[in-house]
Amino acid sequence: MLQVANIRANKEAYIEALKKRNFDASQIFSEVLELDETRRATQTELDETLAESNKLSKEIGMLFKTGEHQKANRLKEQTSELKENSKVLAEKLAETTAAMNRHLYNIPNIPNEIVPAGASEEDNEEVYKEGEVPQLEKDALPHWELAKKYDIIDFELGNKITGAGFPVYKGKGARLQRALIAYFLDRNVEVGYTEYQMPLMVNEASGYGTGQLPDKEGQMYHVTEDNLYLIPTAEVPVTNMYRDELLSEADLPIACTGYTPCFRREAGSYGAHVRGLNRLHQFDKVEIVRIEKPEDSYAALDTMVEHVKNILRELKLPYRILRLCGGDLGFTSALTYDFEVFSTAQDRWLEISSVSNFETFQANRLKLRYKTADGKKQLAHTLNGSSLALPRVLAGILENYQTPEGIRVPEVLVPYTGFDLIN
Repeated sequence: MLQVANIRANKEAYIEALKKRNFDASQIFSEVLELDETRRATQTELDETLAESNKLSKEIGMLFKTGEHQKANRLKEQTSELKENSKVLAEKLAETTAAMNRHLYNIPNIPNEIVPAGASEEDNEEVYKEGEVPQLEKDALPHWELAKKYDIIDFELGNKITGAGFPVYKGKGARLQRALIAYFLDRNVEVGYTEYQMPLMVNEASGYGTGQLPDKEGQMYHVTEDNLYLIPTAEVPVTNMYRDELLSEADLPIACTGYTPCFRREAGSYGAHVRGLNRLHQFDKVEIVRIEKPEDSYAALDTMVEHVKNILRELKLPYRILRLCGGDLGFTSALTYDFEVFSTAQDRWLEISSVSNFETFQANRLKLRYKTADGKKQLAHTLNGSSLALPRVLAGILENYQTPEGIRVPEVLVPYTGFDLIN
């Protein structure tokens, strides 16, 4: 979340910047700053009350030692009043702080200055494109029909077992899925990311830490009896490893990668554009997460973008990169680049990765700090990216690599699959 001191110092600039998100912050900023004034005044009064109480307690101890019991008892009455006042002030402080934080939790991140203004995905900027779209036969099929033809993904069986959006991968389809996961992890580890295998459920504090709560509460599966949430991305448990941590400058940068199934309710997603693998409730994804010093984070973002580019080059899939506009930017992000692969059979672009810099927004929620060489405590910057999300990558491979003989497997994946053709 935003830091109150920064809101106070940059109020008008922040209001203007948030207009890119179509978010009017005027009223909520005023309420936050008013609550902060009350909080600070209450904190000062509480500190003074506790200090006076401690001072009197020491005096009382001295008076009892010198036998001045009557005077000591009079002071004890004063300390009782002070303790009662301090209790009232502490409750007021907690209530004020909680009210202020409720507001802060609902304010999105300040977009980077290069984020374009815009209302929706239609206003995103294409900043890069690479790869040639293959020329397919006239009778080329979309991936959901290819999956049925070659018996590699069973959507109806998943629907029977669980419901729509929970496919069953079979035979060479399952092996290709496993190959992609291993390939993505290997590429990430090769460039310096440490691999983790994380829990698939997180507690409420973790959801708030990375910003999924309260913003995405309606999209998360909630295990109500235990108050746990199924993760929508490995970003949540991986980043939360560093919640409430004070790192040293020498620890940075930290680079993590992890594979997890991901779970999203995707409420309100209907229509032909969500057919097959285009939109699922359960899907596999390999994630990369970085924790950086503020001065290094945008260079790290560029490195992450180049890393995802290299993976797509090896897969030989046509792709493009979009800089998200304010209206399409994620709640926690300051700057996001979306990767999209071209689905030839569907004649449309499919999002396969988002690479984002959150600056201090998550770190402030997480209380993730590091100590500089001169001993100063400072919030870190957090970043994450999909490297990669599997369903639409798989859809792109099935559609773009289809031939009359069957579906060719990208050369880089053959050592992982053990076969080069699905037929």
